[in-house]
Amino acid sequence: MKQAVWTGSISFGLVNIPVRLYPATDPKDVRFHLYDRRSGKRVRYERVTRVDDAPLFLPEPSRSADEETDDSYEDADDPRDEPRSFRVGEDTASMPRDWAPAPERTVDAGDIVRGFSLPSGDLVTVSDEELDVITPSRSRTIDIEEFVQLSEIDPIFFDKSYYVAPGRASATEKPYALLLQAMRSAGMVAIGRFVLRTRPHLVAIRALENALVLETLFFGDEVRRADEVVGGAGAASVSERELKMAQQLVRALSTEWVPEKHADVYRNELLELLQRKSPALPAPQQEASSAAAGSPVDDLMAMLKASVEAAKARTSSNGYSSVTQRRGKRARGSA
Repeated sequence: MKQAVWTGSISFGLVNIPVRLYPATDPKDVRFHLYDRRSGKRVRYERVTRVDDAPLFLPEPSRSADEETDDSYEDADDPRDEPRSFRVGEDTASMPRDWAPAPERTVDAGDIVRGFSLPSGDLVTVSDEELDVITPSRSRTIDIEEFVQLSEIDPIFFDKSYYVAPGRASATEKPYALLLQAMRSAGMVAIGRFVLRTRPHLVAIRALENALVLETLFFGDEVRRADEVVGGAGAASVSERELKMAQQLVRALSTEWVPEKHADVYRNELLELLQRKSPALPAPQQEASSAAAGSPVDDLMAMLKASVEAAKARTSSNGYSSVTQRRGKRARGSA
């Protein structure tokens, strides 16, 4: 079983039910890595700035090592400390005269700042510390606020599904079963709120045959109005005869919902294609990598062997090679 993504409780009046949340879906998307066909290496992505990209706000002044330790830089009259604001896409001609485009470079994580474009066109930046002040803390309770009919919630509001399991203690099973059976008999769903991974969620808890399911919901202002897209097409006039024929077609195609019938044909064909292909040829191991993987003793022996060979080569290049060879012969003969 997968690890629970959230552990807490459902507050149902005066009843508190310890529960755990598990993802109810498991997407099977086939994901590829990218490789360079010329080198066989994995393609990586870096955080970089480009020379030809215009800055969208006034960059912080570059500070030398002397300025980092010079308290005089903090002088309030320093023109570099004057606040400036720029519109998104503003021409760099309005930048200070001593400003110059920064060269392309890799951006360190500490130099990255979050920015947001306001409807007015102004760009504002926000620090992690400012976000921490208003970020909601993780909640341990799902507070049920009301019960509604499931048919009143359009499926367009459903975001992600989770199975709600009772807590590990056996004493939690009875209140869990009580809420499940009460909701199932009433045909109602519970609406509540909680915080998951620092993000607040509006949720609907509904009863299946033998389990509770939690659906995270989109907030009301996150769902677009249909008339923004389709306009008045849905109100177009149709004849009575056309309507009856359409209704007849609907009845002819009516059946029970069987999810197993609806497989992802493309994914299956893609997996079959990948299984038929021959594996890519492995790259030859480099000597440096094999040496690095060896033990210190192996490394030492390799260096000693290379040193002996080099010494022999030097001796041969001198005039003493014949003497060394004669001594070697006598030694072998005595052995």
